[in-house]
This record gives sequence, structure tokens and C-alpha cells, in this order.
Amino acid sequence: MTANEQLSENFIQDSFHSYLKSSLTQAKLEKLLDADVLSSAEGDLMITGPALCLYFAALRCTTNPPSVPLPRSKTSPHMDLSPSNCPPAFVGFLRVWSNVVQPIQSLVPEQQHDLARIICGLEPISQQVNPSINGIAADLRAVAIEISQRRSFQNRYASDLQAALDSGAGQSDPRSRKASFVPPPSYEAASPPPSPRRFASSTSSTPSILTPDTPAIELIRETLYAALGDVLESHSSVRTLLKRDPPRAYFASVGFAILYTAENAITPDGQGIRGVLGNTLTLDECPTELRPFMTELLGIGSQAKGITEEDDTEAMKLVGEGKEVPLPRLERARKMLEEGVGWSSERSANDEGRRSVEGRAVAFVNRINGLALGMTRLRAFRERQDDVFKVLAGITS
Repeated sequence: MTANEQLSENFIQDSFHSYLKSSLTQAKLEKLLDADVLSSAEGDLMITGPALCLYFAALRCTTNPPSVPLPRSKTSPHMDLSPSNCPPAFVGFLRVWSNVVQPIQSLVPEQQHDLARIICGLEPISQQVNPSINGIAADLRAVAIEISQRRSFQNRYASDLQAALDSGAGQSDPRSRKASFVPPPSYEAASPPPSPRRFASSTSSTPSILTPDTPAIELIRETLYAALGDVLESHSSVRTLLKRDPPRAYFASVGFAILYTAENAITPDGQGIRGVLGNTLTLDECPTELRPFMTELLGIGSQAKGITEEDDTEAMKLVGEGKEVPLPRLERARKMLEEGVGWSSERSANDEGRRSVEGRAVAFVNRINGLALGMTRLRAFRERQDDVFKVLAGITS
């Protein structure tokens, strides 16, 4: 195989998981991730693991322009993953990663360690944190989120975690742990029901499965799923994506639904959501186990409002100065939800002044996608996801 011959997706996936196992093991040795976290698979470990893998790959990179050194084997020569041989499905990932290699390598060791800690959700230890680190972490996590949405990744992640847990421990070691990660339900294209129905609009009074005594989790779930109808009606590209790439379309739709709900269904005081049938759920009424999700949804709503106000103020200033008004951040966020983080990377060369050094737009999308991944793993969401996806498939048929 020549250096410019396109590599197969399976080969790249095998190489990635080989590096992912070593990256998780390295993170364990450096006490960035402990055995409890690796075995529980709670929080956003689906994002942290791939992001760490990308981080360590950037540290190893020795080429310019950046390329990824692939694992060596006895039967194949040394090879790098580069734009010339990268499978189309991974070109966007490679582009974003390439853009952060030089910034990562330019950091001093203490700052690189801070970056690794931020990726893992830990506080940096330096007294003065380099402001660019948050933006780098946001880009790495953005790629990791999209990797974590791939079924091929989900099916193999438990074995990656187990390899890290087993490192340094004998089989008879009583302290050995078992990875509890279980892939979320599959979202492959399903046969639509005979008479596909629309979800009730999130602002309508169309009958739904809710009653006055509906549990809080079901109110949140049905409010988000009701918003899917509004999302599909206003975003034809998502309907097209649903036919071409069902798993990605599902996550994109849920992300859009979260943003739609955060913009349109938060109560004026910012402490609750107005659900379908006019039901309102406040943070105080939310069960303890659901408050982190509710708090994050409300936080996204507050942040979206702040972003809109900041962009409006900036737009008026630019118009007054006779300058061009750039694409608002919420529109950028919608584009990234729809087309992936690679869309942001493609624009960065011509729009660098718009992207703050902290990568605020990317970080905002990460926040939405992180909530989507977390909520769709809850049992109450999984119970309805098959039906929801069949309806979505029916809408586009």
C-alpha cells in the first residue's frame, strides 16, 4: 500500500482503538482517570477517552503538516494517517485535530498537563492558566463527541476500558474491576410504522401520553421529543441526514431539540421548563437524581440567551462602524450540530477573528451534545427511543 492510497475505515478504527487502550492506560498511570471512573463509565467518559487519545496523538506527532503515526505491524511498513490517505468519513476529524497539534506542542509541559486535566474534567494546577487551553480542549472534545456517536466506537469501548483497568493488575488481583459500560441503543434505520404520526408540537395542545401525574423524567423526555417535530419541520437538511446517516441524524436531532427547548420553553425566571400540554416543571420540583440534567438544560438556555444578547450588541456596533456582521454564534452552533465540528474548522481560516481564543461556540455545542449523550443513556429515554426513531424515519419516507 502506498502512502497516498486511501486507507479503509476498518483499518483506521482498529488503529484508533489500539491507541485508545494505551491512552486510557496512560491516563490511569498519570492519575487523570482512576479505576472507579473507568469501571463506572459514568459522566462523560465516552467523550473523555477519545479526547485523551487525540491529545496523546498530538504530543507524538513529528510531521508538518501534522499526520498521525499508525501502529506498526510485522507485515506492513510504517505509515501515517494524512489528508491524502484518510477515509472521507474521518477527514473532518483529522482536519480539526491537525489544527490543534502545533498549539498543543507549543505549550510548556505544565500547561500540557493542565490541558489533559481539563479534558478529564479536573481543575488545572497551574497558578496562571494559558487562556488558549480551554479552546484546545473544546476542539478535542468536539471531535471526541462525534467519535462517541459512532456505533463502531460504542461497540468496542468497553474492551478499551477493560484493557486500561487490567493494566498493572493480575487476574487474581481482588482489586481488579470490570468495565460496566454498555452501548446505548442502536439507531440504525428502522421500518416506519404503517401510518407515521407527527409528534405533538412542543407549543401545541395536541394530546400526548402525559397526564397531570406524569413523572418528571417523562415530562422532560416528552418535551424534548415533541420539539423534534419542530426541528424536522424547520431543518430539511436534518431530514436528508436521517436517510443518509441515521445514527448521526438521531444525535443531531436530539441536540437541536435541546437547543430549541432551551430557547423556547424555559420559564421567565430561568428555573423551570414549560412542557407539552402546558405542564411546568421547576428545578425545585425535579427529583434529586435528575437535577444535574435539569440544571444543565436550564444553563444552556441561560447561555443561549446571553450569547444572543452579546451578538446583538456586537452586530449593532459593527453596523455603526460600517463593518460586515459575521454569522451569529447560535447560527454557528446550529451548523455544527448539523454538519459536525469539521464545519467550524473549515471556516476557521477565514473567520479566526470571530472565534474567541476560548472556542466559545465549539464549547457551547459540546455542552449541548454532552447533555444529549447523557440524557439518551437514561433508561426512561431508552424506553422510548425505538418508537421515536421509527416515527422520525416515517416522517422522512
